[in-house]
Amino acid sequence: MKISYNWLKNYVKTEHSPERLSEILTDTGLEVEGLEKVEIIKGGLEGVVIGQVTSCVPHEGADRLNVTSVNIGEDEEVQIVCGAPNVAAGQKVVVATVGTTLFPNPDEPFKIKKAKIRGVESFGMICAEDELGMGVSHDGILVLPEDAKIGQKAADYFNLADDYRIEIGLTPNRSDALGHLGVARDIVAYNKVHKVEKSSLLLPDISAYEVFESGEKVKIEVQSPDDCTRYMGCVISNLKVKPSPDWLKNYLLTIGLTPINNVVDVTNFVMHELGTPLHAFDLSKVGEKIVVKHAEEGEKFMTLDNVERTMSDQDLMITNGIKNLAIAGVFGGANSGVNNETSSIFLEAAYFNPISVRKTAKRHGMNTDASFRYERGVDICMIPFAMKRAATLIAKLAEGNISHEPIPFYPKRVEPNEVMFSYSRCNQLIGNDIDVEKVGEILNALDIQILQNNGDQVKLKIPTYRVDVTREADVIEEVLRIYGFNNIELPQKWNISLSDQNLRSEEMKLNTIADLLVSQGYFEMMNNSLTSSNLIDDHGGEAFSNDNSVKMLNPLSLDLDVMRQSLIFQGLSTVAHNKNRQNSDLGLFEFGKIYQKFNGEFHENKRLSIFLTGVKDPEQWNSNQEEVSFFTLKGIVTAILDRLGLDGMASMKGLKKSILEDGMQLYVQKDKIGEIGWTSTKMNKSLGLKQRVYIADLDWDMILSLGNRNKVLFKPLPKTFAMRRDFSLLLDKAVTFQEIEEVARKTDRKLLKEVNLFDVYEGDKLPEGKKSYAVSFYFQDEEKTLKDDQIDKVMENIRMQLEGQLKAELRS
Repeated sequence: MKISYNWLKNYVKTEHSPERLSEILTDTGLEVEGLEKVEIIKGGLEGVVIGQVTSCVPHEGADRLNVTSVNIGEDEEVQIVCGAPNVAAGQKVVVATVGTTLFPNPDEPFKIKKAKIRGVESFGMICAEDELGMGVSHDGILVLPEDAKIGQKAADYFNLADDYRIEIGLTPNRSDALGHLGVARDIVAYNKVHKVEKSSLLLPDISAYEVFESGEKVKIEVQSPDDCTRYMGCVISNLKVKPSPDWLKNYLLTIGLTPINNVVDVTNFVMHELGTPLHAFDLSKVGEKIVVKHAEEGEKFMTLDNVERTMSDQDLMITNGIKNLAIAGVFGGANSGVNNETSSIFLEAAYFNPISVRKTAKRHGMNTDASFRYERGVDICMIPFAMKRAATLIAKLAEGNISHEPIPFYPKRVEPNEVMFSYSRCNQLIGNDIDVEKVGEILNALDIQILQNNGDQVKLKIPTYRVDVTREADVIEEVLRIYGFNNIELPQKWNISLSDQNLRSEEMKLNTIADLLVSQGYFEMMNNSLTSSNLIDDHGGEAFSNDNSVKMLNPLSLDLDVMRQSLIFQGLSTVAHNKNRQNSDLGLFEFGKIYQKFNGEFHENKRLSIFLTGVKDPEQWNSNQEEVSFFTLKGIVTAILDRLGLDGMASMKGLKKSILEDGMQLYVQKDKIGEIGWTSTKMNKSLGLKQRVYIADLDWDMILSLGNRNKVLFKPLPKTFAMRRDFSLLLDKAVTFQEIEEVARKTDRKLLKEVNLFDVYEGDKLPEGKKSYAVSFYFQDEEKTLKDDQIDKVMENIRMQLEGQLKAELRS
């Protein structure tokens, strides 16, 4: 929510600086996330002056261009080639001199240079409204009144005073602060309670509201009263659509809105002033009546952004009984809006059901200023005032007449909420003793009336603009935020409940592994649990199906329509994001949940994912740039299992139904704990990657459930030496080292301590389908020194078993 400091001071007279005002708003719960000094027009129109066209003749080399002489003050005349159709001698105009930088769009600066156009030199530019960043009109140059002073700076002429933009991080419950008046209420309440300065709320002036009966009336028919609780409209006739005055433009520009015309600008102004959305229809498109009803299923409707939308029968529409004019509370229609030819309008102010508006806005992927307010709940009692405020301003600025009193539809009056409130309960929840008188002062400052006073218990009447205050706890929160969170004293005694160590063991294990990974140069990442179902369709393969996806009933966007079934897709996207920013050597990890649905039941599973790509070590003069590999990743996974007491218990099997292209499944005994490997080149390219990424996808819940399978016991260091023997084996290519190790350990369980693969050879010197493994075996007896004949006997048994089970042959 963006607030203009200058605009805000129309409703509360304050001497607070913008910085101090930001502190007050933050203390009262309207957290200020940004304070920015703004130029009403970017660049401040530096180098732009008022000039007068002294001559204008057609360009000899171009039919649509004119060569003008323009007096820009101090007896200086410049020649400017101008293509505007309305340029003429004698006009007072706005001139951008050579060297000036204009911002037609805030992020697209345009510098004025000396130019030669079709052979004629041009020293500047006569500007249109949109070229100055003051509006959207490009029909011709901006022509000023006769009293404009030649040579005057344009910034002074247009009164471009500096302002401050206050950006508030508004929470969804504070719909009352969706207008400048609502923000001013909190400032007034704070000033009254803390007595920092005398102030009162200044309501906008509608004393000039006057009706000129003309007979032009529009009947109102509401066929869906549950979704349209209150509707009001009036006709303003004989008006002139034209640019808004500078004061109105400046306010809108400060909060980031582009002025359009005097009618539309007033509706936007009042919405940001009072928090009540309004809409103006061209009366010629409305006809004799307005009908509020639901759309027909599947019918088409063209909105203001020239997008044709397919409507649902759940969408509430504003119609003339035959044609749709607008999506109620969300967006206007392309064919019913106000334009330069409009001479009469129908002005609408209404209260639409927040749930209905939100569902419609999300269904069509729209988020407008109007829907943003309706979704959170506007003040139903402010509608008549907003109608009169807007009608008065439009009649004044567009020189029109209000043709009749607003026609209302309000069959069931909404009464203010009443809440029972206890002073003692208030102090109990706040944790501080606040005087009853002080609480009463705060309630009065917040326009909360005390209807009945029964000592500690009182009945309160809540103003209708506070739609979020419905319970005693809500009132206590209101008291606390005005009293001041910083004014609550810290207790001198703290009570802490000590929990059993085992209750925190899961968190401790997670932190232990996170610390391990970080110490090895890995960075933790956190991705959104929402993702796109298209990723499953494109890359899920046999591993994942959207039939098992947990779908969002009301997705924020098409890219966030399901809960994630895997951490891998978003992890790869994060790697690509870093890679595109020249960060190619990465070690990333994430602890996160995945969500799936099987047979109508929902399941959550916590996973640990690790991503590794690039080179092992930073570039140094004395080290080689060695690429990471599958074995690098295997090493860190082994270190994790070792740290968790599962060392020596993991085994590997081939992949089955995995989104990894190649790799291995990890098991601890009979329990699968995850997979390690890499994804396909095709998947990587689709996610923006050109290099291989090694991935570990571990089932963290399963790993935790296994616990410390290895019991760590003390034993003295062995007093004897270990002995090593090597075999050079000729094997079938299908034989794995794991199979060799298993055979060896089954052959001898007492003396064999370690089996290691230290060389692999595959080449044309070997028979087809064969490979050579060099394997070392370490033996040790902790009580006595081993003799050669003992080891020779064991090695011969191992050789025989390898030969019999794996068809291994010793190489000479």
